[in-house]
Amino acid sequence: MAGNLSNIAATVPMAVPISSVARLQALNGVFAVFKKEGPTSADVLNALKEALLREAGVTNPNPRKRKKQSMKMGHGGTLDSSASGVLVVGVGNGTKMLSAMLAGSKKYTTVGEFGKATDTLDATGTVTLEKAFEHVTRADMEEKLKSFVGNILQVPPLYSALKKDGQRLSVLLKQGHKVEAKPARAITVYNISLQDFSPPLFTLDIECGGGFYVRSLVDDLGKALSSCAHVKSLTRTKQGPFTLEDVLHEEHWTLGHILKTLQACPTTDQTTATHSKASPEADQTSNL
Repeated sequence: MAGNLSNIAATVPMAVPISSVARLQALNGVFAVFKKEGPTSADVLNALKEALLREAGVTNPNPRKRKKQSMKMGHGGTLDSSASGVLVVGVGNGTKMLSAMLAGSKKYTTVGEFGKATDTLDATGTVTLEKAFEHVTRADMEEKLKSFVGNILQVPPLYSALKKDGQRLSVLLKQGHKVEAKPARAITVYNISLQDFSPPLFTLDIECGGGFYVRSLVDDLGKALSSCAHVKSLTRTKQGPFTLEDVLHEEHWTLGHILKTLQACPTTDQTTATHSKASPEADQTSNL
């Protein structure tokens, strides 16, 4: 770290204690924060970076401005802006480990609503279809849910973080461009349980692998039951090794709290080897 101090000094105002910034620069690992409903995953990351820079004494920090510095921070696994829950953050060499750390299962709790379909497949969208749902019973749902467990094919939503020509499909749609659905892809669902059935609302607990969209599941489930449905609320309760019990809420976005929960990286050689096999879309990384 001593070798980097001259570079750090060149990019930080003289009033900022070098030791404070150096401590941030020395962070390497992964931890989890709580994402609330409303902001995008990128917004949460920027707010986290701004809080840490402010704590380090950087005046008027601009977390969105990319600078050539030695510290990086990224999040693994985008959550919809309307969703809440576990968002895993990688810092320093931890950004290279996001894919490996999050290769395990994810868990979600979602509240769906029968009778209305939307263009975004959730409550933020415009209603595109309304159908009767009174014929759907709890037994019907539990039976149909069995067909969505295991290794299945799923078509991702049009409104998603998936990209075409370098731009997110959701952004292209909002700009008025025509977008074709991505082809169905293989995903794994380990378990789905119906926790509550109070038509038109129902609550599902889901455990799945990577690449799975809860919105697509709820939309497909509505169709399978000769009705329609959309996601009313969504919470990610587990991502990789992290659960809701492990997350740092906004009031705890400090260096001290991060150090208490940070999971350190393997050696540099192990990190590089693992990252070379990982998908480039597995994490969203930016410079701090």
